[in-house]
Amino acid sequence: MKENSGIKKFGRRRSFRYELMGTLLFSCMLLASCSFGDNSGVGNIPSGNGGKNCTHVGVFLPDRTTSDRWEHNDHPLLEETIKKAIPGVSIDYHNANGDSDAQLTQTTTGMVNGDCILVVAAHDSIAAEPIVAQAKAHNIPVIAYDRLIQSKDLDYYVSFNNTKVGSLQAKYIVDHYQTYKTADKPVRMALISGSQTDTNALLFSIGAHSVLDPLLATNELKIVNEVFTPDWSNTTAQTEMEAVLADNQNDIQIAYVANDGMAGSVITALENAKLTGKVLVTGQDATLGGLRNILQGKQSMTVYKPIAKEAQSVGDLVKALYDGNDVKKLTGENTTSTYNGGLIPSILDDPISVDIQNIKQTVIKDGYVSMSDLCKGLLRGSGNVC
Repeated sequence: MKENSGIKKFGRRRSFRYELMGTLLFSCMLLASCSFGDNSGVGNIPSGNGGKNCTHVGVFLPDRTTSDRWEHNDHPLLEETIKKAIPGVSIDYHNANGDSDAQLTQTTTGMVNGDCILVVAAHDSIAAEPIVAQAKAHNIPVIAYDRLIQSKDLDYYVSFNNTKVGSLQAKYIVDHYQTYKTADKPVRMALISGSQTDTNALLFSIGAHSVLDPLLATNELKIVNEVFTPDWSNTTAQTEMEAVLADNQNDIQIAYVANDGMAGSVITALENAKLTGKVLVTGQDATLGGLRNILQGKQSMTVYKPIAKEAQSVGDLVKALYDGNDVKKLTGENTTSTYNGGLIPSILDDPISVDIQNIKQTVIKDGYVSMSDLCKGLLRGSGNVC
């Protein structure tokens, strides 16, 4: 299985996607010519020995604001699976707090202090390339976690099938847009995607367009605005939605929103316009806030990515590296391509579409959220769940 690196452009029509290839390639070329800081004098970085017998693993997450999954789910689950994989392991944990330069400093310091395997959820897929370059120079394997790092020298990639995430969001729209259709007019839609410096956001968009484009071509659906949102900013997403509503006199029936955090802000804009529950709103990450919005009829769906499974894939990979075993038993023939020709051995898990109909059978059944947390403060019977 091969997943595209996401270096094609989203678009209102299929051809528009290919503009994104040029955009990302230009960004990569520009960033390659920039300095990310001189790390030549950072001190002696010991050899990582390819991860064999490594008992000092660095875990580096991107931020605390774009989604509560990073600290509430990924952080504890990664620590748990890595500790089970390597007896007596020391975990060097850091969060970049939305700062690519800080993430580079954190990983560099970690390697100086003995990190011999790095697990990195990049704040910026392109700006993280020097992390890989520096690690490779010292035989320290890098596992890109959840977000692909755009480097042909990246060792491994553990994530979900991210084009499928976008296609699941779009399939929900295709399956339900008729409910929002009036007269013979096309259903009007705004698309608020994630950060264009996150390869995942590009893949989500490509997956969404692969499903939406046929209806766009027949004018059943009409995109009135489509944006990528810098840093997945929830505040910016609200501003974007407010502008769309103002420009279109509130004549919007669908808001494709790439994740639950931004969806919450979009919902605030809709509430201010007295459109609560009248607009189909998508999301992703199955956050507690997103799920509660679904139960209250404010959000239509989310995409559940079983993070426990993703973290376990990291644990399995770390154990194989520690033992010096062949990782192909884990990655198989799966690869993900980078913009510069890399084919990165990958473990890609499957996401799940969640709406009010299957919350009990998915996130609650898996213990991803508890019924008590989900229903706290909500009216009894909310969504036929509480």
